[in-house]
Amino acid sequence: MILSGKEIQNRLGKDIQIEPFDPKLVNPNSYNLRLHHELLVYENNELDMKTPNAVTQLTIPEEGLLLETNKLYLGRTIEYTKTDNLVPMLEGRSSIGRLGLFIHVTAGFGDVGFAGFWTLEIFCVQPIKIYPGVEICQIYYHAIEGEYDLYQSGKYQNNSGIQPSLLYKDFEGK
Repeated sequence: MILSGKEIQNRLGKDIQIEPFDPKLVNPNSYNLRLHHELLVYENNELDMKTPNAVTQLTIPEEGLLLETNKLYLGRTIEYTKTDNLVPMLEGRSSIGRLGLFIHVTAGFGDVGFAGFWTLEIFCVQPIKIYPGVEICQIYYHAIEGEYDLYQSGKYQNNSGIQPSLLYKDFEGK
């Protein structure tokens, strides 16, 4: 079961937190999240899963930033979200997708109990100018059935900004 937009609003402050919250961003069965003005890009063309990969921070100016093709940009939402008793999911907005801009290459699935900003894996089919604060994606919520363990990742839980891959931590101690 997916929650309606009205139900998302009803659960605010209970098992859903969205900060800041704006009622104008509520959809029939989702809530639009906006793009923060900071991006990260990997410094090297070749990445290694077993090591931290260096990143450079970019700022999206008010007049926009032209994204290049064949380059991964890591962004984040302006909104901080926290969810209990529900599975949060993230999807790009159809208007964004129709411009050939992908906002999550593979990671649109959240875990019950996730708290933090959403890191966006941004990739474009052709050069596109993006702007800070644009409504770039939408969060929606699934009910969960059965007993579950809360998400307690030491890698991504309670993050404070954009997070590059921390997969290398999975290799530590092996």
